[in-house]
Amino acid sequence: MHTELAERSLLTAAEIAQQGLRESATKHGRFADITSVVLAGGGNRCWWQAGVWEVLAPEGLAPKRLAGVSAGAATACMLLADKTQESLAYYSRITAQNPRNLYPLRLLRGERAFPHAQMYRDALLALLDAQALAMLRDKPPIFVQVARLPPWLGAHSGVLAGILAYQFDKKVRKLLHPRAGRGLGFQPEVFLVQDCSTPEALADLILASSCTPPFTPVMRLHGRPVLDGGMVDNVPVGALPVEARDGVTLVLLTRRYPRPLPRSPQRLYLQPSRRVPVSGWDYTNPHGIRAAYELGRSDAAALLERIGGRSLSSYLENPDV
Repeated sequence: MHTELAERSLLTAAEIAQQGLRESATKHGRFADITSVVLAGGGNRCWWQAGVWEVLAPEGLAPKRLAGVSAGAATACMLLADKTQESLAYYSRITAQNPRNLYPLRLLRGERAFPHAQMYRDALLALLDAQALAMLRDKPPIFVQVARLPPWLGAHSGVLAGILAYQFDKKVRKLLHPRAGRGLGFQPEVFLVQDCSTPEALADLILASSCTPPFTPVMRLHGRPVLDGGMVDNVPVGALPVEARDGVTLVLLTRRYPRPLPRSPQRLYLQPSRRVPVSGWDYTNPHGIRAAYELGRSDAAALLERIGGRSLSSYLENPDV
């Protein structure tokens, strides 16, 4: 009799504790503990990140700082400037109007055969205009990583070496955080979006962080050659300042990795549940862009289901439960 009452008492206490966790998560948001967000590069695949953000933001996702590289940096700006739906509509329109990713005959007219750089820049200037830049100055800082070439390499030879090193780490070694670029002497340099004085300067910074010949021309930033920041690390957690250790960092990837992702109470890595249905530099596929965004929303909803009524810290300690 006493044993049965004791078991009921323990059960009631457990239920009360669980209810308290649910109420706390609902009141403060399950993702309020996240103080930093890192957005990997990936071109069009970064629309997956936007879908994830749109679902997690109502759950308390409001970081103190963000770091991004390449299209991940553009996505960070788009998200904080509240431009997601406008950007989706814009990219759906321009990619629907662009039938090809390569126009060889343009070379005969002295023009670039790849349309991506001009389309990208036009999109940045249209979406991240003066009003958006003013809004971003009142938002959490966004750190953007670029890759500086080794001093012993020229601009064109450095581009070739950087692309080969990046592809080796991506295709052969399949590393989450690549090392070959640093081994060759490529170095990261980090800039702050809020330091950009004009929309044109912001577009230059994002394009520099996205510089991937032949889709873009060889570029210079502040007079020095630069490459896509992903050449150093396409998942730029190192671009965050040291104070990012004050809480949990959410790392949004853009492709699946064959090895298990790192687990830590201070860092949550999220990757797509399946291959994102659009390639990074496909500027002819509006349906793929929308599908990438919707996959992000679906994957974020699945994450919320896995967490259930637990706090984020409890989930990070034991995500398999």
